[in-house]
Amino acid sequence: MQLLRTLCHIPAPSGHETRLTEFLLHYIATEQKNWQTTPQVLAGEQFQDCIILVFGQPRTAVFAHLDSIGFTVRYGRQLVRIGGPNAEPGYRLVGEDTQGPIECTLTVDEETGALGYEFTRDIERGTELTFFCDFRETDTTVQSCYLDNRLGVWNALRLCETLEHGIVVFSCWEEHGGGSVAYLAKYIYETYGVRQALISDITWVTEGVRPGEGVAISLRDSLIPRRAYVDRIRQIAAASGIPHQLEVEGAGGSDAKELQHADAPWDWCFVGAPEDNVHSPDEIVDKRDIESMLALYQVLMREL
Repeated sequence: MQLLRTLCHIPAPSGHETRLTEFLLHYIATEQKNWQTTPQVLAGEQFQDCIILVFGQPRTAVFAHLDSIGFTVRYGRQLVRIGGPNAEPGYRLVGEDTQGPIECTLTVDEETGALGYEFTRDIERGTELTFFCDFRETDTTVQSCYLDNRLGVWNALRLCETLEHGIVVFSCWEEHGGGSVAYLAKYIYETYGVRQALISDITWVTEGVRPGEGVAISLRDSLIPRRAYVDRIRQIAAASGIPHQLEVEGAGGSDAKELQHADAPWDWCFVGAPEDNVHSPDEIVDKRDIESMLALYQVLMREL
């Protein structure tokens, strides 16, 4: 969990993922000597702040988004949401502008709902603020801001340790409308002919998806994947004996939306651990669901 703790502490709001990208590139360069297969690392201006790792002869790609929700400083001590963060008065926010580090308090106007901040000075407009990270671990759970989607990134990095054939993609902007997966998917399809994907992201605890009962395989959210592909994943999961549960939702989305709308025949399925206290500083995930998520990804990447 030390790696997950580190990932959660690195700010990477949508559009400003650079620090996390740099950390991952250093981590990959340092750790890949211990991996079963050495990947080709594709990064740089051609891919903006995204990273593509290509292992062996790939058949399937895993997409994990780097970015998180947050806030942008506007004018007159106003804040604008990045993505859909939960906003409660008193939340601790952190950031940095040219005048130095920032630790301020979120305010919410009782009448208008407008967001703002309390701080000893005005913060420079355009500054991004993110939740203060208080990472908590027990024998059974981890709790922190930004488990969505640092846990999906953690899962993808751990998958790299044993992956023989496949592509692992670290994307950007997912929390605020997407944008990077369109060109990443195009490059992958045209270069490697890969057109099936798994979405390494975090879903919600609901009345039908419970903590501790295994990783969730999503049958649909606001979009509907091709049933034949999802059924293959369900068959592999059932045969593996790995704890899992099925999710059916009518809202929400992920990097899959850009695959669904791509001009190539991409198949996709969202496979992720459920969390509670979504998009807050107190997101919480059961460790059993983390274990089953990684185990199922290892099997799926071998058999799909």
